[in-house]
Amino acid sequence: MNTTIKTVKLIRQCIERIPLGEPFTPNILLAYGTRAAVDQNLSRLVKAGIIERLTRGVYARLEVSRFVGKVMPEPMKVAETIAKTHGAVVQVHGAEAARKLELTTQAPIQTVFSTSGPSRRIQIGTLEIRLQHVCQRKLALAGRPAGLALAAMWYLGKKEVTLSLIEKIQRKLSSEEFEILKSAASVMPAWMSNVMSQYRKRVVSLYA
Repeated sequence: MNTTIKTVKLIRQCIERIPLGEPFTPNILLAYGTRAAVDQNLSRLVKAGIIERLTRGVYARLEVSRFVGKVMPEPMKVAETIAKTHGAVVQVHGAEAARKLELTTQAPIQTVFSTSGPSRRIQIGTLEIRLQHVCQRKLALAGRPAGLALAAMWYLGKKEVTLSLIEKIQRKLSSEEFEILKSAASVMPAWMSNVMSQYRKRVVSLYA
């Protein structure tokens, strides 16, 4: 089989194995050809309507709904895909984390994610996604419920993170995740770890 035809076939087969709505980058296709060959094939597939170029260097096969047309991937999936190209970690922004845990009723007006990688803005259709660089310790538990709680606490700040708020967080997390959150005291600022310590002492006194 002609090398070029074989490359086209392998790239197409690989892409077809990727679930609908799952973003990917050209890097996963480099085993089947040179970067130039991969980029050329991706360009052809975009023109043919088989895949969608979401933003620079990120593609996806989109699900098509008869009601809304093309269904774009979840912003978090796009953010994670981009972060991985830099070997970076990504986490829901503290404002959205607080909303998800019902610690606030305010909904963020922008789609923002915290990352250990570089800050950047990504345009996907009419949606703008912001990746905001933060220090590594704010991402210590990224990717799990305890990390969501940690991000929310960082966002809410010293005045809002009270014993009452920690109690709310405990009700929202499983016992395992709350233990993981408590064990992350070493990455918390002093004011946050102090509140967690006070909460532990209060719980112990209640059952003493």
